[in-house]
Order: sequence, then structure tokens, then C-alpha cells
Amino acid sequence: MEHRHSREEGSLIYPVYSRRSGGLSVGINLFPDRKLCSFDCPYCEVFPFDSEQAFSLPLMEKALVGALAQAKERDIAVCDICFSGNGEPTLSSHFPAALEAAFRVRDREASGVRLALITNGSGLLDEGLFELLCRAGERGLCIWLKLDAGTPLWYKAASRSAIPFERLIEKIRAFVKRAPVTLQTMICAINGTPPSPDEARAWEALVAELACAAAELREVQIYGKARPAPEDPLAACLPTAFLEARAASLRAVLASVGKETLVKVYP
Repeated sequence: MEHRHSREEGSLIYPVYSRRSGGLSVGINLFPDRKLCSFDCPYCEVFPFDSEQAFSLPLMEKALVGALAQAKERDIAVCDICFSGNGEPTLSSHFPAALEAAFRVRDREASGVRLALITNGSGLLDEGLFELLCRAGERGLCIWLKLDAGTPLWYKAASRSAIPFERLIEKIRAFVKRAPVTLQTMICAINGTPPSPDEARAWEALVAELACAAAELREVQIYGKARPAPEDPLAACLPTAFLEARAASLRAVLASVGKETLVKVYP
């Protein structure tokens, strides 16, 4: 199921088949009118668009109830309700209220469904959001935290963010001690070049450090580029064998702490 067009036409709620969710994911889009992100990843699938649809909390809640009801009518299992959309969800001033609304709808309409946030972690730099996400994690929010790089050099190429790498990593280190997380890593070629062996080793060391310090590490998701992006071919997919080799190497590192089974590959 391709969701890109509906999302970029102003949809607040959009269904998508998600390989990492393992089925139907109901997306919540806090930026129906434009893309807003603190990263500028070259593999990003959000195409330029222009919409007059402004975010509305009541409309979001109504549309979410409707999407869950429609899935139930069609006897389609919903794997999760997920904050993602056209940018970094925590940048929206509506995020705290939207999160509460999502908890409320999920608990009332689909109590067994996972509620998730896909985030690049930049919201953790705000102390208020840091504490909000810690509390939300305690309530069951599944936080999928981006960790695409182990070195400043690859971070600059893969994320193109003005946020200093070490500043962000320090906040991630603090956060994983407080809240359950899933780490998610996109591995692709940039300008025709995959991550170097030195980058791979640094990333593995960082993941291992976080795994040992984490209150609960639920999964390490290694995934590849599967959808077109506006800057193609700047970022390009790598063979599944490359991703599997990276996963095998990480599993060997994590075996010493008994967490090798957490590593999953999503080509």
C-alpha cells in the first residue's frame, strides 16, 4: 500500500503497510501542510508538496477513530498507530495534545494496538519533551529512535542536520536509561558509497553501549531504502546481503551481553 500521495495531499491520518510494523500501520501526520524536520536525510521519501490543510486536533481524533473503525469493518488487523508523517513529530506544537488524544482513542477503540513514535531524537534536546517522552514510555508508547550513524562524518552525510552529533548522542544516552526504545538504522549508499568499515565499527560500539545502558532495548532495526526519494539517485539501496552482513556483525558484538536476538533486518 503506497501512502505517500495521501500523506502529502494533506491527510492527518493515513494507512500504510509497514514492513517494520509487520502489517497495517495507521499513521498520524502532524504536518499536513508542509514538511518540517530537523534532519535533511538524502533518502527521505517526502516529496515537495503544497497543501492548505492545517492541522486540527479534533479532525485528527475523528479521522483516527474512523480509520480504526474502517479497518475493523474490513476485518484488517491494525499493528500500530504511529506518529510519523511529513517530518519530525516532536517539532509540532500540537504533539503533546495529539499524543494524549492518540492514547485516548487507542485505549477506547483499539486497546490491544501498539502506539508508536518514529523520531530522530532531536526533541530530546528540549527538557520538557524529554520528560514527556519518558512518561509516555512508562505508559506504553513505543519509541522508535533513529541512530543512522556512529561517527560525525557519516551523520553529516546521512542526516545533514545542524544539530551537533555529540550533543544529540549525549541526550540519547541519557534517554535510553529512562525509557524503553527501539533503535532504527537506515543503511544505504550516499553518492554511490556505503558506510565505511570504520563507520560500521563505530556504530556497532555505540549500539552496544546503548544496549548495555538501556532500561529496555526492544529491538535494533536495520532497514534499507525501499521507496523513491526526491533526491534520487543521491541515496541508493544496498543489496540485502550487505544489510544482513551488518546485522550479523552487530549480533556478534551484542552476543557478549545476551542481546543478539534483538537485531532484525528489514530490506
